[in-house]
Amino acid sequence: MDDRLPKGQKWISKPVVYDIVRELPEVDLNTYRFRITGLVENPIEMFYDEFLSISKDKITADFHCVTAWSVKDITWEGIKTKDLLQMAKPKKEAKFVLAHCLEGYTTNLPIEYLYKEDSIVAFKMNNEVIPKRHGFPLRLVIPSLYAWKSAKYLTTIELTDKNIRGFWELRGYHNIGDPWKEERYWSD
Repeated sequence: MDDRLPKGQKWISKPVVYDIVRELPEVDLNTYRFRITGLVENPIEMFYDEFLSISKDKITADFHCVTAWSVKDITWEGIKTKDLLQMAKPKKEAKFVLAHCLEGYTTNLPIEYLYKEDSIVAFKMNNEVIPKRHGFPLRLVIPSLYAWKSAKYLTTIELTDKNIRGFWELRGYHNIGDPWKEERYWSD
């Protein structure tokens, strides 16, 4: 058995695209801002070009979808989330994250996932600017969780003291979503 493939998954060659809306909003990079807000000492707000100017990190990781497919070795380029947190200086009460996206999507996760070495806010996917349907202009990438936690079209990372369920979590998906534990849906 492939030790890189969680139970219940199968390898495919490229990610399948899922969205919560039929048509994505157009992105005006002159007005687009990436933000880190909430329980932070130093709120962050930057233009897309500013984000690109400080982007320096690359990670390569497998990508696992809750619908049972996985893709090997996707390369992401951007800024590691742990470095963004270092810039924002989370307050000690900050225990959770709520990611907000252009089309209204949200997803939640415990803050410790942003401190993982392979978690990144990416602007490139496989050495090209992220295609629109895969998350342009920025995507939160959390390889240790199912792909719905890797929020596309990212605008804001909000740090909170409460675990606020996001779009899919409100519809029965698991609050964490660890593929190695098969945390797909709530069992209660």
